[in-house]
Order: sequence, then C-alpha cells, then structure tokens
Amino acid sequence: MIFGAFERMVAARYLRARRKEGFVSVIAGFSLVGIALGVATLIIVMAVMNGFRADITERILGINGHINVYGITESIIDYDAKAKQLETIPGVVSAMPVVEGQVLVSSNTTSAAALVRGMQDTDIARLPWIAGKIVEGSLAHYEAGEGILIGARMAEQFRVRAGDEILLISPKGNVTAFGSTPRAHSFVVAGIFSIGMSDYDASVIFMPLSLAQTYFKYPGSVTSLELRIDSADNARPIAGKVRDAVGPGLRILSWQDTNVPFFNALEVERNVMFLILTLIILVAAMNIISGLIMLVKDKGRDIAILRTMGATRGMIMRIFLIAGASVGFTGTALGFGLGVVFCDNIEAIRRFLERVIGTELFSPEVYFLTQMPAKMEWHETMSVVAMALGLSLAATIYPSWRAARTDPVEALRYE
Repeated sequence: MIFGAFERMVAARYLRARRKEGFVSVIAGFSLVGIALGVATLIIVMAVMNGFRADITERILGINGHINVYGITESIIDYDAKAKQLETIPGVVSAMPVVEGQVLVSSNTTSAAALVRGMQDTDIARLPWIAGKIVEGSLAHYEAGEGILIGARMAEQFRVRAGDEILLISPKGNVTAFGSTPRAHSFVVAGIFSIGMSDYDASVIFMPLSLAQTYFKYPGSVTSLELRIDSADNARPIAGKVRDAVGPGLRILSWQDTNVPFFNALEVERNVMFLILTLIILVAAMNIISGLIMLVKDKGRDIAILRTMGATRGMIMRIFLIAGASVGFTGTALGFGLGVVFCDNIEAIRRFLERVIGTELFSPEVYFLTQMPAKMEWHETMSVVAMALGLSLAATIYPSWRAARTDPVEALRYE
C-alpha cells in the first residue's frame, strides 16, 4: 500500500486544526472552495458552449440545406433535371429547388426586413423543424399555393394571426418609364411556426415555390438548389462530387463554408473561456501550496519528533502529500457534482434566477435560442477533473519535499 494507516492518521489530524492553527485551516478551506468552484464553472461553461454549438447546428441544418447550389450570374433554369441528377450522387438524400428574395414586411405601425424562401409544399413537409413546429394555422393553404408561413416572433411583432394578411414589399418590382418600382402584395398567413431561434422566427418567411417565382419574377427558374445529405460531417467531400457533376457555371457551398465565421467565433470563445477558467483552478492550487508551506512551518517540531521516533523522510513526505491532495480531491469531487447537477437543471435554474432578480438573463434576441442549452461531453468533463486532480497533486510536491528535508536537530534546537 502506497499510503499506510499511520500517514493517513497523521494527515487527517493535521487537517483538523486546533485554535492556534486555525489560519492554516482557513487557507485549506478557501483552497477547497476555490477548486470546487473552478471545476464546477469550467464544466458548466464547456457544457453550455457545447450545447450552443450542437443546438444551433441542428436548427440551422434543420432549416437550410447541407449543400447549396447557386447560379453564378443568373438563376437556375433546368432545376428539375439538375435536382434529379444531383439526387443520384452517393450520399445525397434530396435536392430541393428554392427561390430566395429580400422583402420589407410592412404594417401601419412598423416595418422590418425579412428573407422569403420559396419552397414546394412537399419539401416543406419533409422539414420537421418547419412542418412539425406549426403553432397556429396549418399547411393546407400553403399546400394549395395560397398562403405563406411566418415565424412566431414576426407574428407577434406585426400582430397578425393565421388567416390574416401581411404586406410584403419587394425591391425587385416592375420596370416603368421612370425606373424600377417596388412591388407590394398582401399575402394570407397560412400558418405560424416557432423554431426556437429568434433570428429565424422574426425574419424568415416561407412561400409556395410557384407563388415565389411569380412574385420575384423567376418564371420557370429558381435561385438555388438545397441538397440534404446522409451525414452533415461529409458535406465538403460530397460538395466536391456535386461540383464535378454539375460542371462550370454554378457555385457550390457547403454549410461549413457558409457558417465559417459563426462557428469559428464559437470555437475561439470556447477556448478562451477554458483558459480563463483554468486559471481559477490554478490559483486555488497555489493556495494549497501556501497552506501546506505554512503547515510545514507550524509543524516543524512535530516533524522532528516523528523523525526521532523512526519516521522516514518518505513517510513525512506522504503525510503532507495526503493532507494537500485531500483538499484537492475533495474540492474536485464537490465541483464535479455541482457542475453535473447544474447542467442537468440549467434551464430551471435560469428561470428561478430571473424570477428572483426580475431581470432577463438569456435574451433570445442576443443568443438566438429561446432556451439555454447544456450538453456535457463526458470525455471533456473527465479531462477537466483529471486536470484539477493533477494540479492539486502537483501543488503538494514541493511543500511535502520541504517537510521531508526538515533536519530534526535544527528544528528542535530553535523551538
């Protein structure tokens, strides 16, 4: 056994400080709390960052295609033939024709920019993030080509409900002798969806493909083809196959290409937060060093007596290793438990805190999501725990070595 009963008994005795040794005990307590808070905070932050990335990725890919095929200078005319051709490529599940256009949504009291996505009703039905998120109305009028779908936040902003009309103004209008004039038309709201991403719920409109072709003046053509594949991670390799299949004249972009700045920003923020929060654990480990050094200085006479009674330098070193490591191990265990419990109940905790302080902590307009996500990656969590344990153990080495090097004659001489 590496640590004998004698070493454990003496280490436990030193951790239960008496009145005159209380300051050492206070330092040990602060070290334990610091490590616990550092580990818990690091676990929670990493889980929230992972949750953000996973949730936003899932929602983005649930609405947009994995690969987009655009016309370089003009719209895609023979889109049906190209869609069937692309669906024969291994890994491609479907190719959906889309007409996109920018509009101004207007009412008597307010106006806002929006993106219109013209899609066939059969394609909409295959998108669970749209067809399965209808909170008011239905797809019936959309399937008949007579109505549009808008987000819940847009419906709230313009105070419309399913069955009401909403005015859309397109800058691509009719050409007259005096120039181009915007094209305005009122559309019936067939249904209202709530995806859970405030940006989409407030600024994206779905319109029947034939209606969008007429409204934006793309007769018999589309602006892009959206491809969905069997695995999002294979988007770039399959995009290369698509590029070879369609030849020149079309632009191919995978979802990684179109969202590079966003996901790079998330990754940078995640790494920076990891480094900053690791410093909390490091500072707490430094407190273990200072606490043990003070304990060694305070127990100099005891160490000398133990040496004269036959205790070896190895035994003395193990005593202080156990004392310091116990603080680190206990703090890490408490931090791990606190972090896991917090991550499992993070949304309930957020709502409770908002009720207590009366302030919105997680604004959908800022964070794009209506709920705070948390996804724990166990290999990452175990890495945090291992790092905390390693730092705690490393912090005990020098004070323990110093205690083992204590000369009993010198220690007793100056007492």
